[in-house]
Amino acid sequence: MASRRPAANRAVARRVAKLTALQAQLRIELKRVEPVVWRRILVPENITLQKLHSALLGAMGWLGGHMHEYGISRLKYGLPDPDWPDPELYDERRYRLKTFIQSGLRRFTYIYDLGDYWEHAVTVEDLVAPSSGLPPVRCLAGENACPPEDVGSADGYASFLDIINNPLHEERANLLEWAGGSFDPTAFSIDDVNERLADIKA
Repeated sequence: MASRRPAANRAVARRVAKLTALQAQLRIELKRVEPVVWRRILVPENITLQKLHSALLGAMGWLGGHMHEYGISRLKYGLPDPDWPDPELYDERRYRLKTFIQSGLRRFTYIYDLGDYWEHAVTVEDLVAPSSGLPPVRCLAGENACPPEDVGSADGYASFLDIINNPLHEERANLLEWAGGSFDPTAFSIDDVNERLADIKA
C-alpha cells in the first residue's frame, strides 16, 4: 500500500493544480498578411505547449497537416521527429505555458507549416480567474479569415487575393474552385472557432 501513496499524491496534486489554475488570455496575430488576421483566446495557464498547438490551430482555422514550431526566448520547441533528430529542438510535450509566464515571458512566436512559414505573434495579455461552467479553451474575439491551407506563404496569399478579386484574371475560376468555390478574407465566426476548440481537453 505504501508504494501507491506517492502516485496517488501526485494525481491529487495534478487535480488540485488543474482546478486552481488561472487562465492565460492570449492574442494571436498572423504576421505579414492583410487584412490582419487575429484571435483572442483563453487557455489554462498550465496547458502544455503540445495542447496549446491544438488551440492555436483551432483558433486560427488551420487544418493541422504540417509541422510547427515555437520560438520562445531564442529557443525552439516542437514535436521531435525520430527520423530527423534536431538537438536544438526541445520537446513541447514536456513544457507548460505557465513555466514561461512565471519567468516573465509575455510574447513568443508560433510557426505553422515550416514550408509556407506562417508566423504568428502570440502575446500574453492577462491572467484571469477561470469562469465556472465555461470551456477551458475558448475564443473571445477575432477578425478575418485564415488563409487557405497550402496557398504558399504570405506572398502567395497576397497573390491569391489579387487574382480572386480580379474578375478578368484567367486563373480566377481555377483558384476559387481550389479554395472550395469561394473565399471571403473578412469572414470570421466566433461560434465556428469555439466549436473547433470545444474538443480540446486541457
